Amino acid sequence: MKYAKIGGQAVIEGVMMRYGNDYAVTVRKPDGNLEVKKGRYEGLVSRLHLTRVPIIRGVFAFIDSMVLGISTLTYSASFYEDEEEQAEKEKSSKSSLGEKLIMAVTVALSLVIAIGLFMVLPFFISDLFRHVTDSSWLLGIIEGIVRVILFMAYIFLISRMKDIQRVFMYHGAEHKSINCIEHGAQLTPENAMKYSRFHKRCGTSFLFIVIFLSIVFFILFFQIFPVENRILKVVIRILLVPVIAGVAYEVIQWAGRSQCRFANVISRPGMALQKLTTREPDESMIEAAIASIEAIYDWRAFQEEVRADEQNDIKTAP
Repeated sequence: MKYAKIGGQAVIEGVMMRYGNDYAVTVRKPDGNLEVKKGRYEGLVSRLHLTRVPIIRGVFAFIDSMVLGISTLTYSASFYEDEEEQAEKEKSSKSSLGEKLIMAVTVALSLVIAIGLFMVLPFFISDLFRHVTDSSWLLGIIEGIVRVILFMAYIFLISRMKDIQRVFMYHGAEHKSINCIEHGAQLTPENAMKYSRFHKRCGTSFLFIVIFLSIVFFILFFQIFPVENRILKVVIRILLVPVIAGVAYEVIQWAGRSQCRFANVISRPGMALQKLTTREPDESMIEAAIASIEAIYDWRAFQEEVRADEQNDIKTAP
């Protein structure tokens, strides 16, 4: 199994795939036909030339993925809006705020809600136990447990929503298609169905690593630099979030490329959590994922390169 530099996400009745600055989103329209849209998205990582800057590139890659993800999710939803909703959306997009500003506000609001729910709220809940213990270690562990519970509860609750379950089926289709390529098989719906719906580089795994690292970072930081002021504690937690996200990005990218035992151990919790965020797709969903892949990515050339490398390794082996 070799690492293919392609990723994506599920959208409403479809799949978006991204390779470098190129992306394609394929949607199964209400009439049953596939609509494929290709485009280029030059994100902050590319524009700021951060591809070789560890940790920092992870922070901006996360922002890029959110911007492109929300944009393509909105595009896919447009096929299932009624005429009144579409007219209102067109009117809104022509407002003085501008489409880019609306997108920026959406991403910023999403980040604020996520940080508030998973980073700040657990601190205030754990702080309620201060009258029971004054041990910063114990309070940090309680905060971490609360954070994990909130995250797991959030994932579980959204996984029970009927509409989201279909999105999670397309999420499974995305993973199966990439796994099919990386295992060297011909990319067809029949072949892709045979492969796992779990993948090491999934966004679910990334979020789990962020949650885990936040527990470690917060406990260690406040052990080394004790802080008494509650407001300052909250501010420091918020300031550490980009650092944690950057480190998590490096971890998941390394784990996705490596086949060593330690990388597999690190990947297991996130892949286990994908049992909630993915569902077994049908072949029509895999067709959408394949259409997005083939619009921007030459998977046959990738597999030829892999086979050539394997042959060279055999020839040069002692």
